[in-house]
Amino acid sequence: MTKIYVAGHSGMVGSAIVRLLRARQEKGEAIELVTRTHAELDLTEQASVRDFFSEAKPDVVILAAAKVGGIYANNTYPADFIYQNMMMECNVVHQAWMAGVERLLFLGSSCIYPKLAPQPMREDTLLTGTLESTNEPYAIAKIAGIKLCESYNRQYGAMHGVDYRSVMPTNLYGPGDNFHPENSHVVPALIRRFHEAVISDAPEVAIWGSGKPYREFLHVDDMAEASLFVLDLPKQTYEANTQPMLSHINVGTGQEVSIAQLAESIAQVTGFTGKIIFDSTKPDGTPRKLMDVSRLKQMGWSAKINLKDGLEDTYRWYQQANSVRSA
Repeated sequence: MTKIYVAGHSGMVGSAIVRLLRARQEKGEAIELVTRTHAELDLTEQASVRDFFSEAKPDVVILAAAKVGGIYANNTYPADFIYQNMMMECNVVHQAWMAGVERLLFLGSSCIYPKLAPQPMREDTLLTGTLESTNEPYAIAKIAGIKLCESYNRQYGAMHGVDYRSVMPTNLYGPGDNFHPENSHVVPALIRRFHEAVISDAPEVAIWGSGKPYREFLHVDDMAEASLFVLDLPKQTYEANTQPMLSHINVGTGQEVSIAQLAESIAQVTGFTGKIIFDSTKPDGTPRKLMDVSRLKQMGWSAKINLKDGLEDTYRWYQQANSVRSA
């Protein structure tokens, strides 16, 4: 029986990983899932994390817990973002090592790459330039998480069998996403906006920017699949495709769409037939942000869920969640 602790199991990515692990259980795999809510375990508290590992004794750790938010939250609470994320990572990684955990997977973010990184962004562009200023504290924390894993591997890998890995997802969306009107990311924000426009019979929907920037989107269920794929890779395969100080792996689709195309797709999914207006007086952000996923593809994994199907799945979840809340 393999005891797997999923830190952050109630978040969008963590819950997708839990769904996948439960499906494996149903197929007969000898897995015992370990989870704790934030009320039960504050991962920023070192003593609490130490006590948890001493008591639970997991065999494998998946670190999907993080403090996340949009541009407004990152700009308003930079100290919270860097402190809480670094404390969670330090506590979980170190206490996992202290408890004898040999296998750990850390989930990062594509914001670790320089603001002006060549496109598509390769793993080896890490630490080659200045970060995007709006989320620099969060990005620094995620970079620290990668380097924690690499450092424990370098110091304890050969003698103690420590094998801590990192995956860096592109923009994620799907069931469990944050649809808050002010601090959600682009996919859930547009789904909510178009849905409300349909409900109110609004003639048009206005979207910030020109609609010309390109972005890549990965369904969270694909991210869960990729995470377990990387976690389960034979050590020899993982080490053959990484380096001791460049060990993280990009996860994405390798495909991009313009914000205008995304808006049109979401309008179709929600049934909005009005006019889409782009407010070019508002900022566009980075013109292009695409992950190079050739490393992961070479090892045998590619995304399966296309954007249309993924958006339909996400919209169904949003409608069901809203109906439950309003019932």
